[in-house]
Amino acid sequence: MSDEVAHESHGNRLYLTVWVVLLVMTALEVVLAYVALSVTVMLVTLLGLSIFKAALIMAYFMHLRFEKFSLTLTLVPMLVLCIFLIVVFFMPDSMRLLEMRG
Repeated sequence: MSDEVAHESHGNRLYLTVWVVLLVMTALEVVLAYVALSVTVMLVTLLGLSIFKAALIMAYFMHLRFEKFSLTLTLVPMLVLCIFLIVVFFMPDSMRLLEMRG
C-alpha cells in the first residue's frame, strides 16, 4: 500500500520536471551538432547524454523507478548484454569503414 501512495503522491510536477530536463538535453544535443568539436569528444558526449536520457525515460515514464529492486536486477544485466552485443557486432564494421576511408 505504501508503494502505491508514494507512486501517486508525486503528481504531474515530477513528470513535467523530467520532461523539461529531457527537452534541455535534446536542445544541447542539437547545439553540439553545430559546434566544431573533435569526433571523439562529440560522440562520447552524445552517447553519454543519450544513455542518461534513456535512463530518465525508463525510470519515470516507464515507471521503473517505482518497481521493486529485483526487477532492476533483472533488467541491468540485459542492458549490459545488449551493449556488449552492439559493440561486438558494430565495431568491426565501423573499423572496416574507417580503414576504407584512408
